[in-house]
Amino acid sequence: MRILMVCLGNICRSPLAEGILQHLADSRALNWQVDSAGTGSWHVGDPPDQRSISVARLHGIDIGKQRGRQIRAQDLDVFDRIFVMDLQNQRDVLRLCQTETQQNKVELILESVAPGTSAIVPDPYYDDNAFEPTYQLLWEACTGIIERFS
Repeated sequence: MRILMVCLGNICRSPLAEGILQHLADSRALNWQVDSAGTGSWHVGDPPDQRSISVARLHGIDIGKQRGRQIRAQDLDVFDRIFVMDLQNQRDVLRLCQTETQQNKVELILESVAPGTSAIVPDPYYDDNAFEPTYQLLWEACTGIIERFS
């Protein structure tokens, strides 16, 4: 399975989600490929935010080698599932979709743990204390994805 995690800049939430889900998939010997992207282009080529790297490392996950990239139209065909962090990310990704098949791949990441609620993963960028709660929320979401699709 190929999964893409998407947030706004691809430096905080989606790199964490990528790292967590790949870690969980690897620990279960699942042949999953996880990647992440942003809807914006501000951080293309940049490593994740140092606070995301630090909180992931605290939990035994290394995301330091990841580099930011912007979602591309071809991602909608390459990936089996595309998980977005919030409603704006969802709208931006759905705008790229040209087919119903592509649209059906796009989902809020918290749907796996809170179906039908439109729950979002808040952006921790402006709050140093929000990175651990963001990590925990994404851990729960990624565990739900593993249970749902494996």
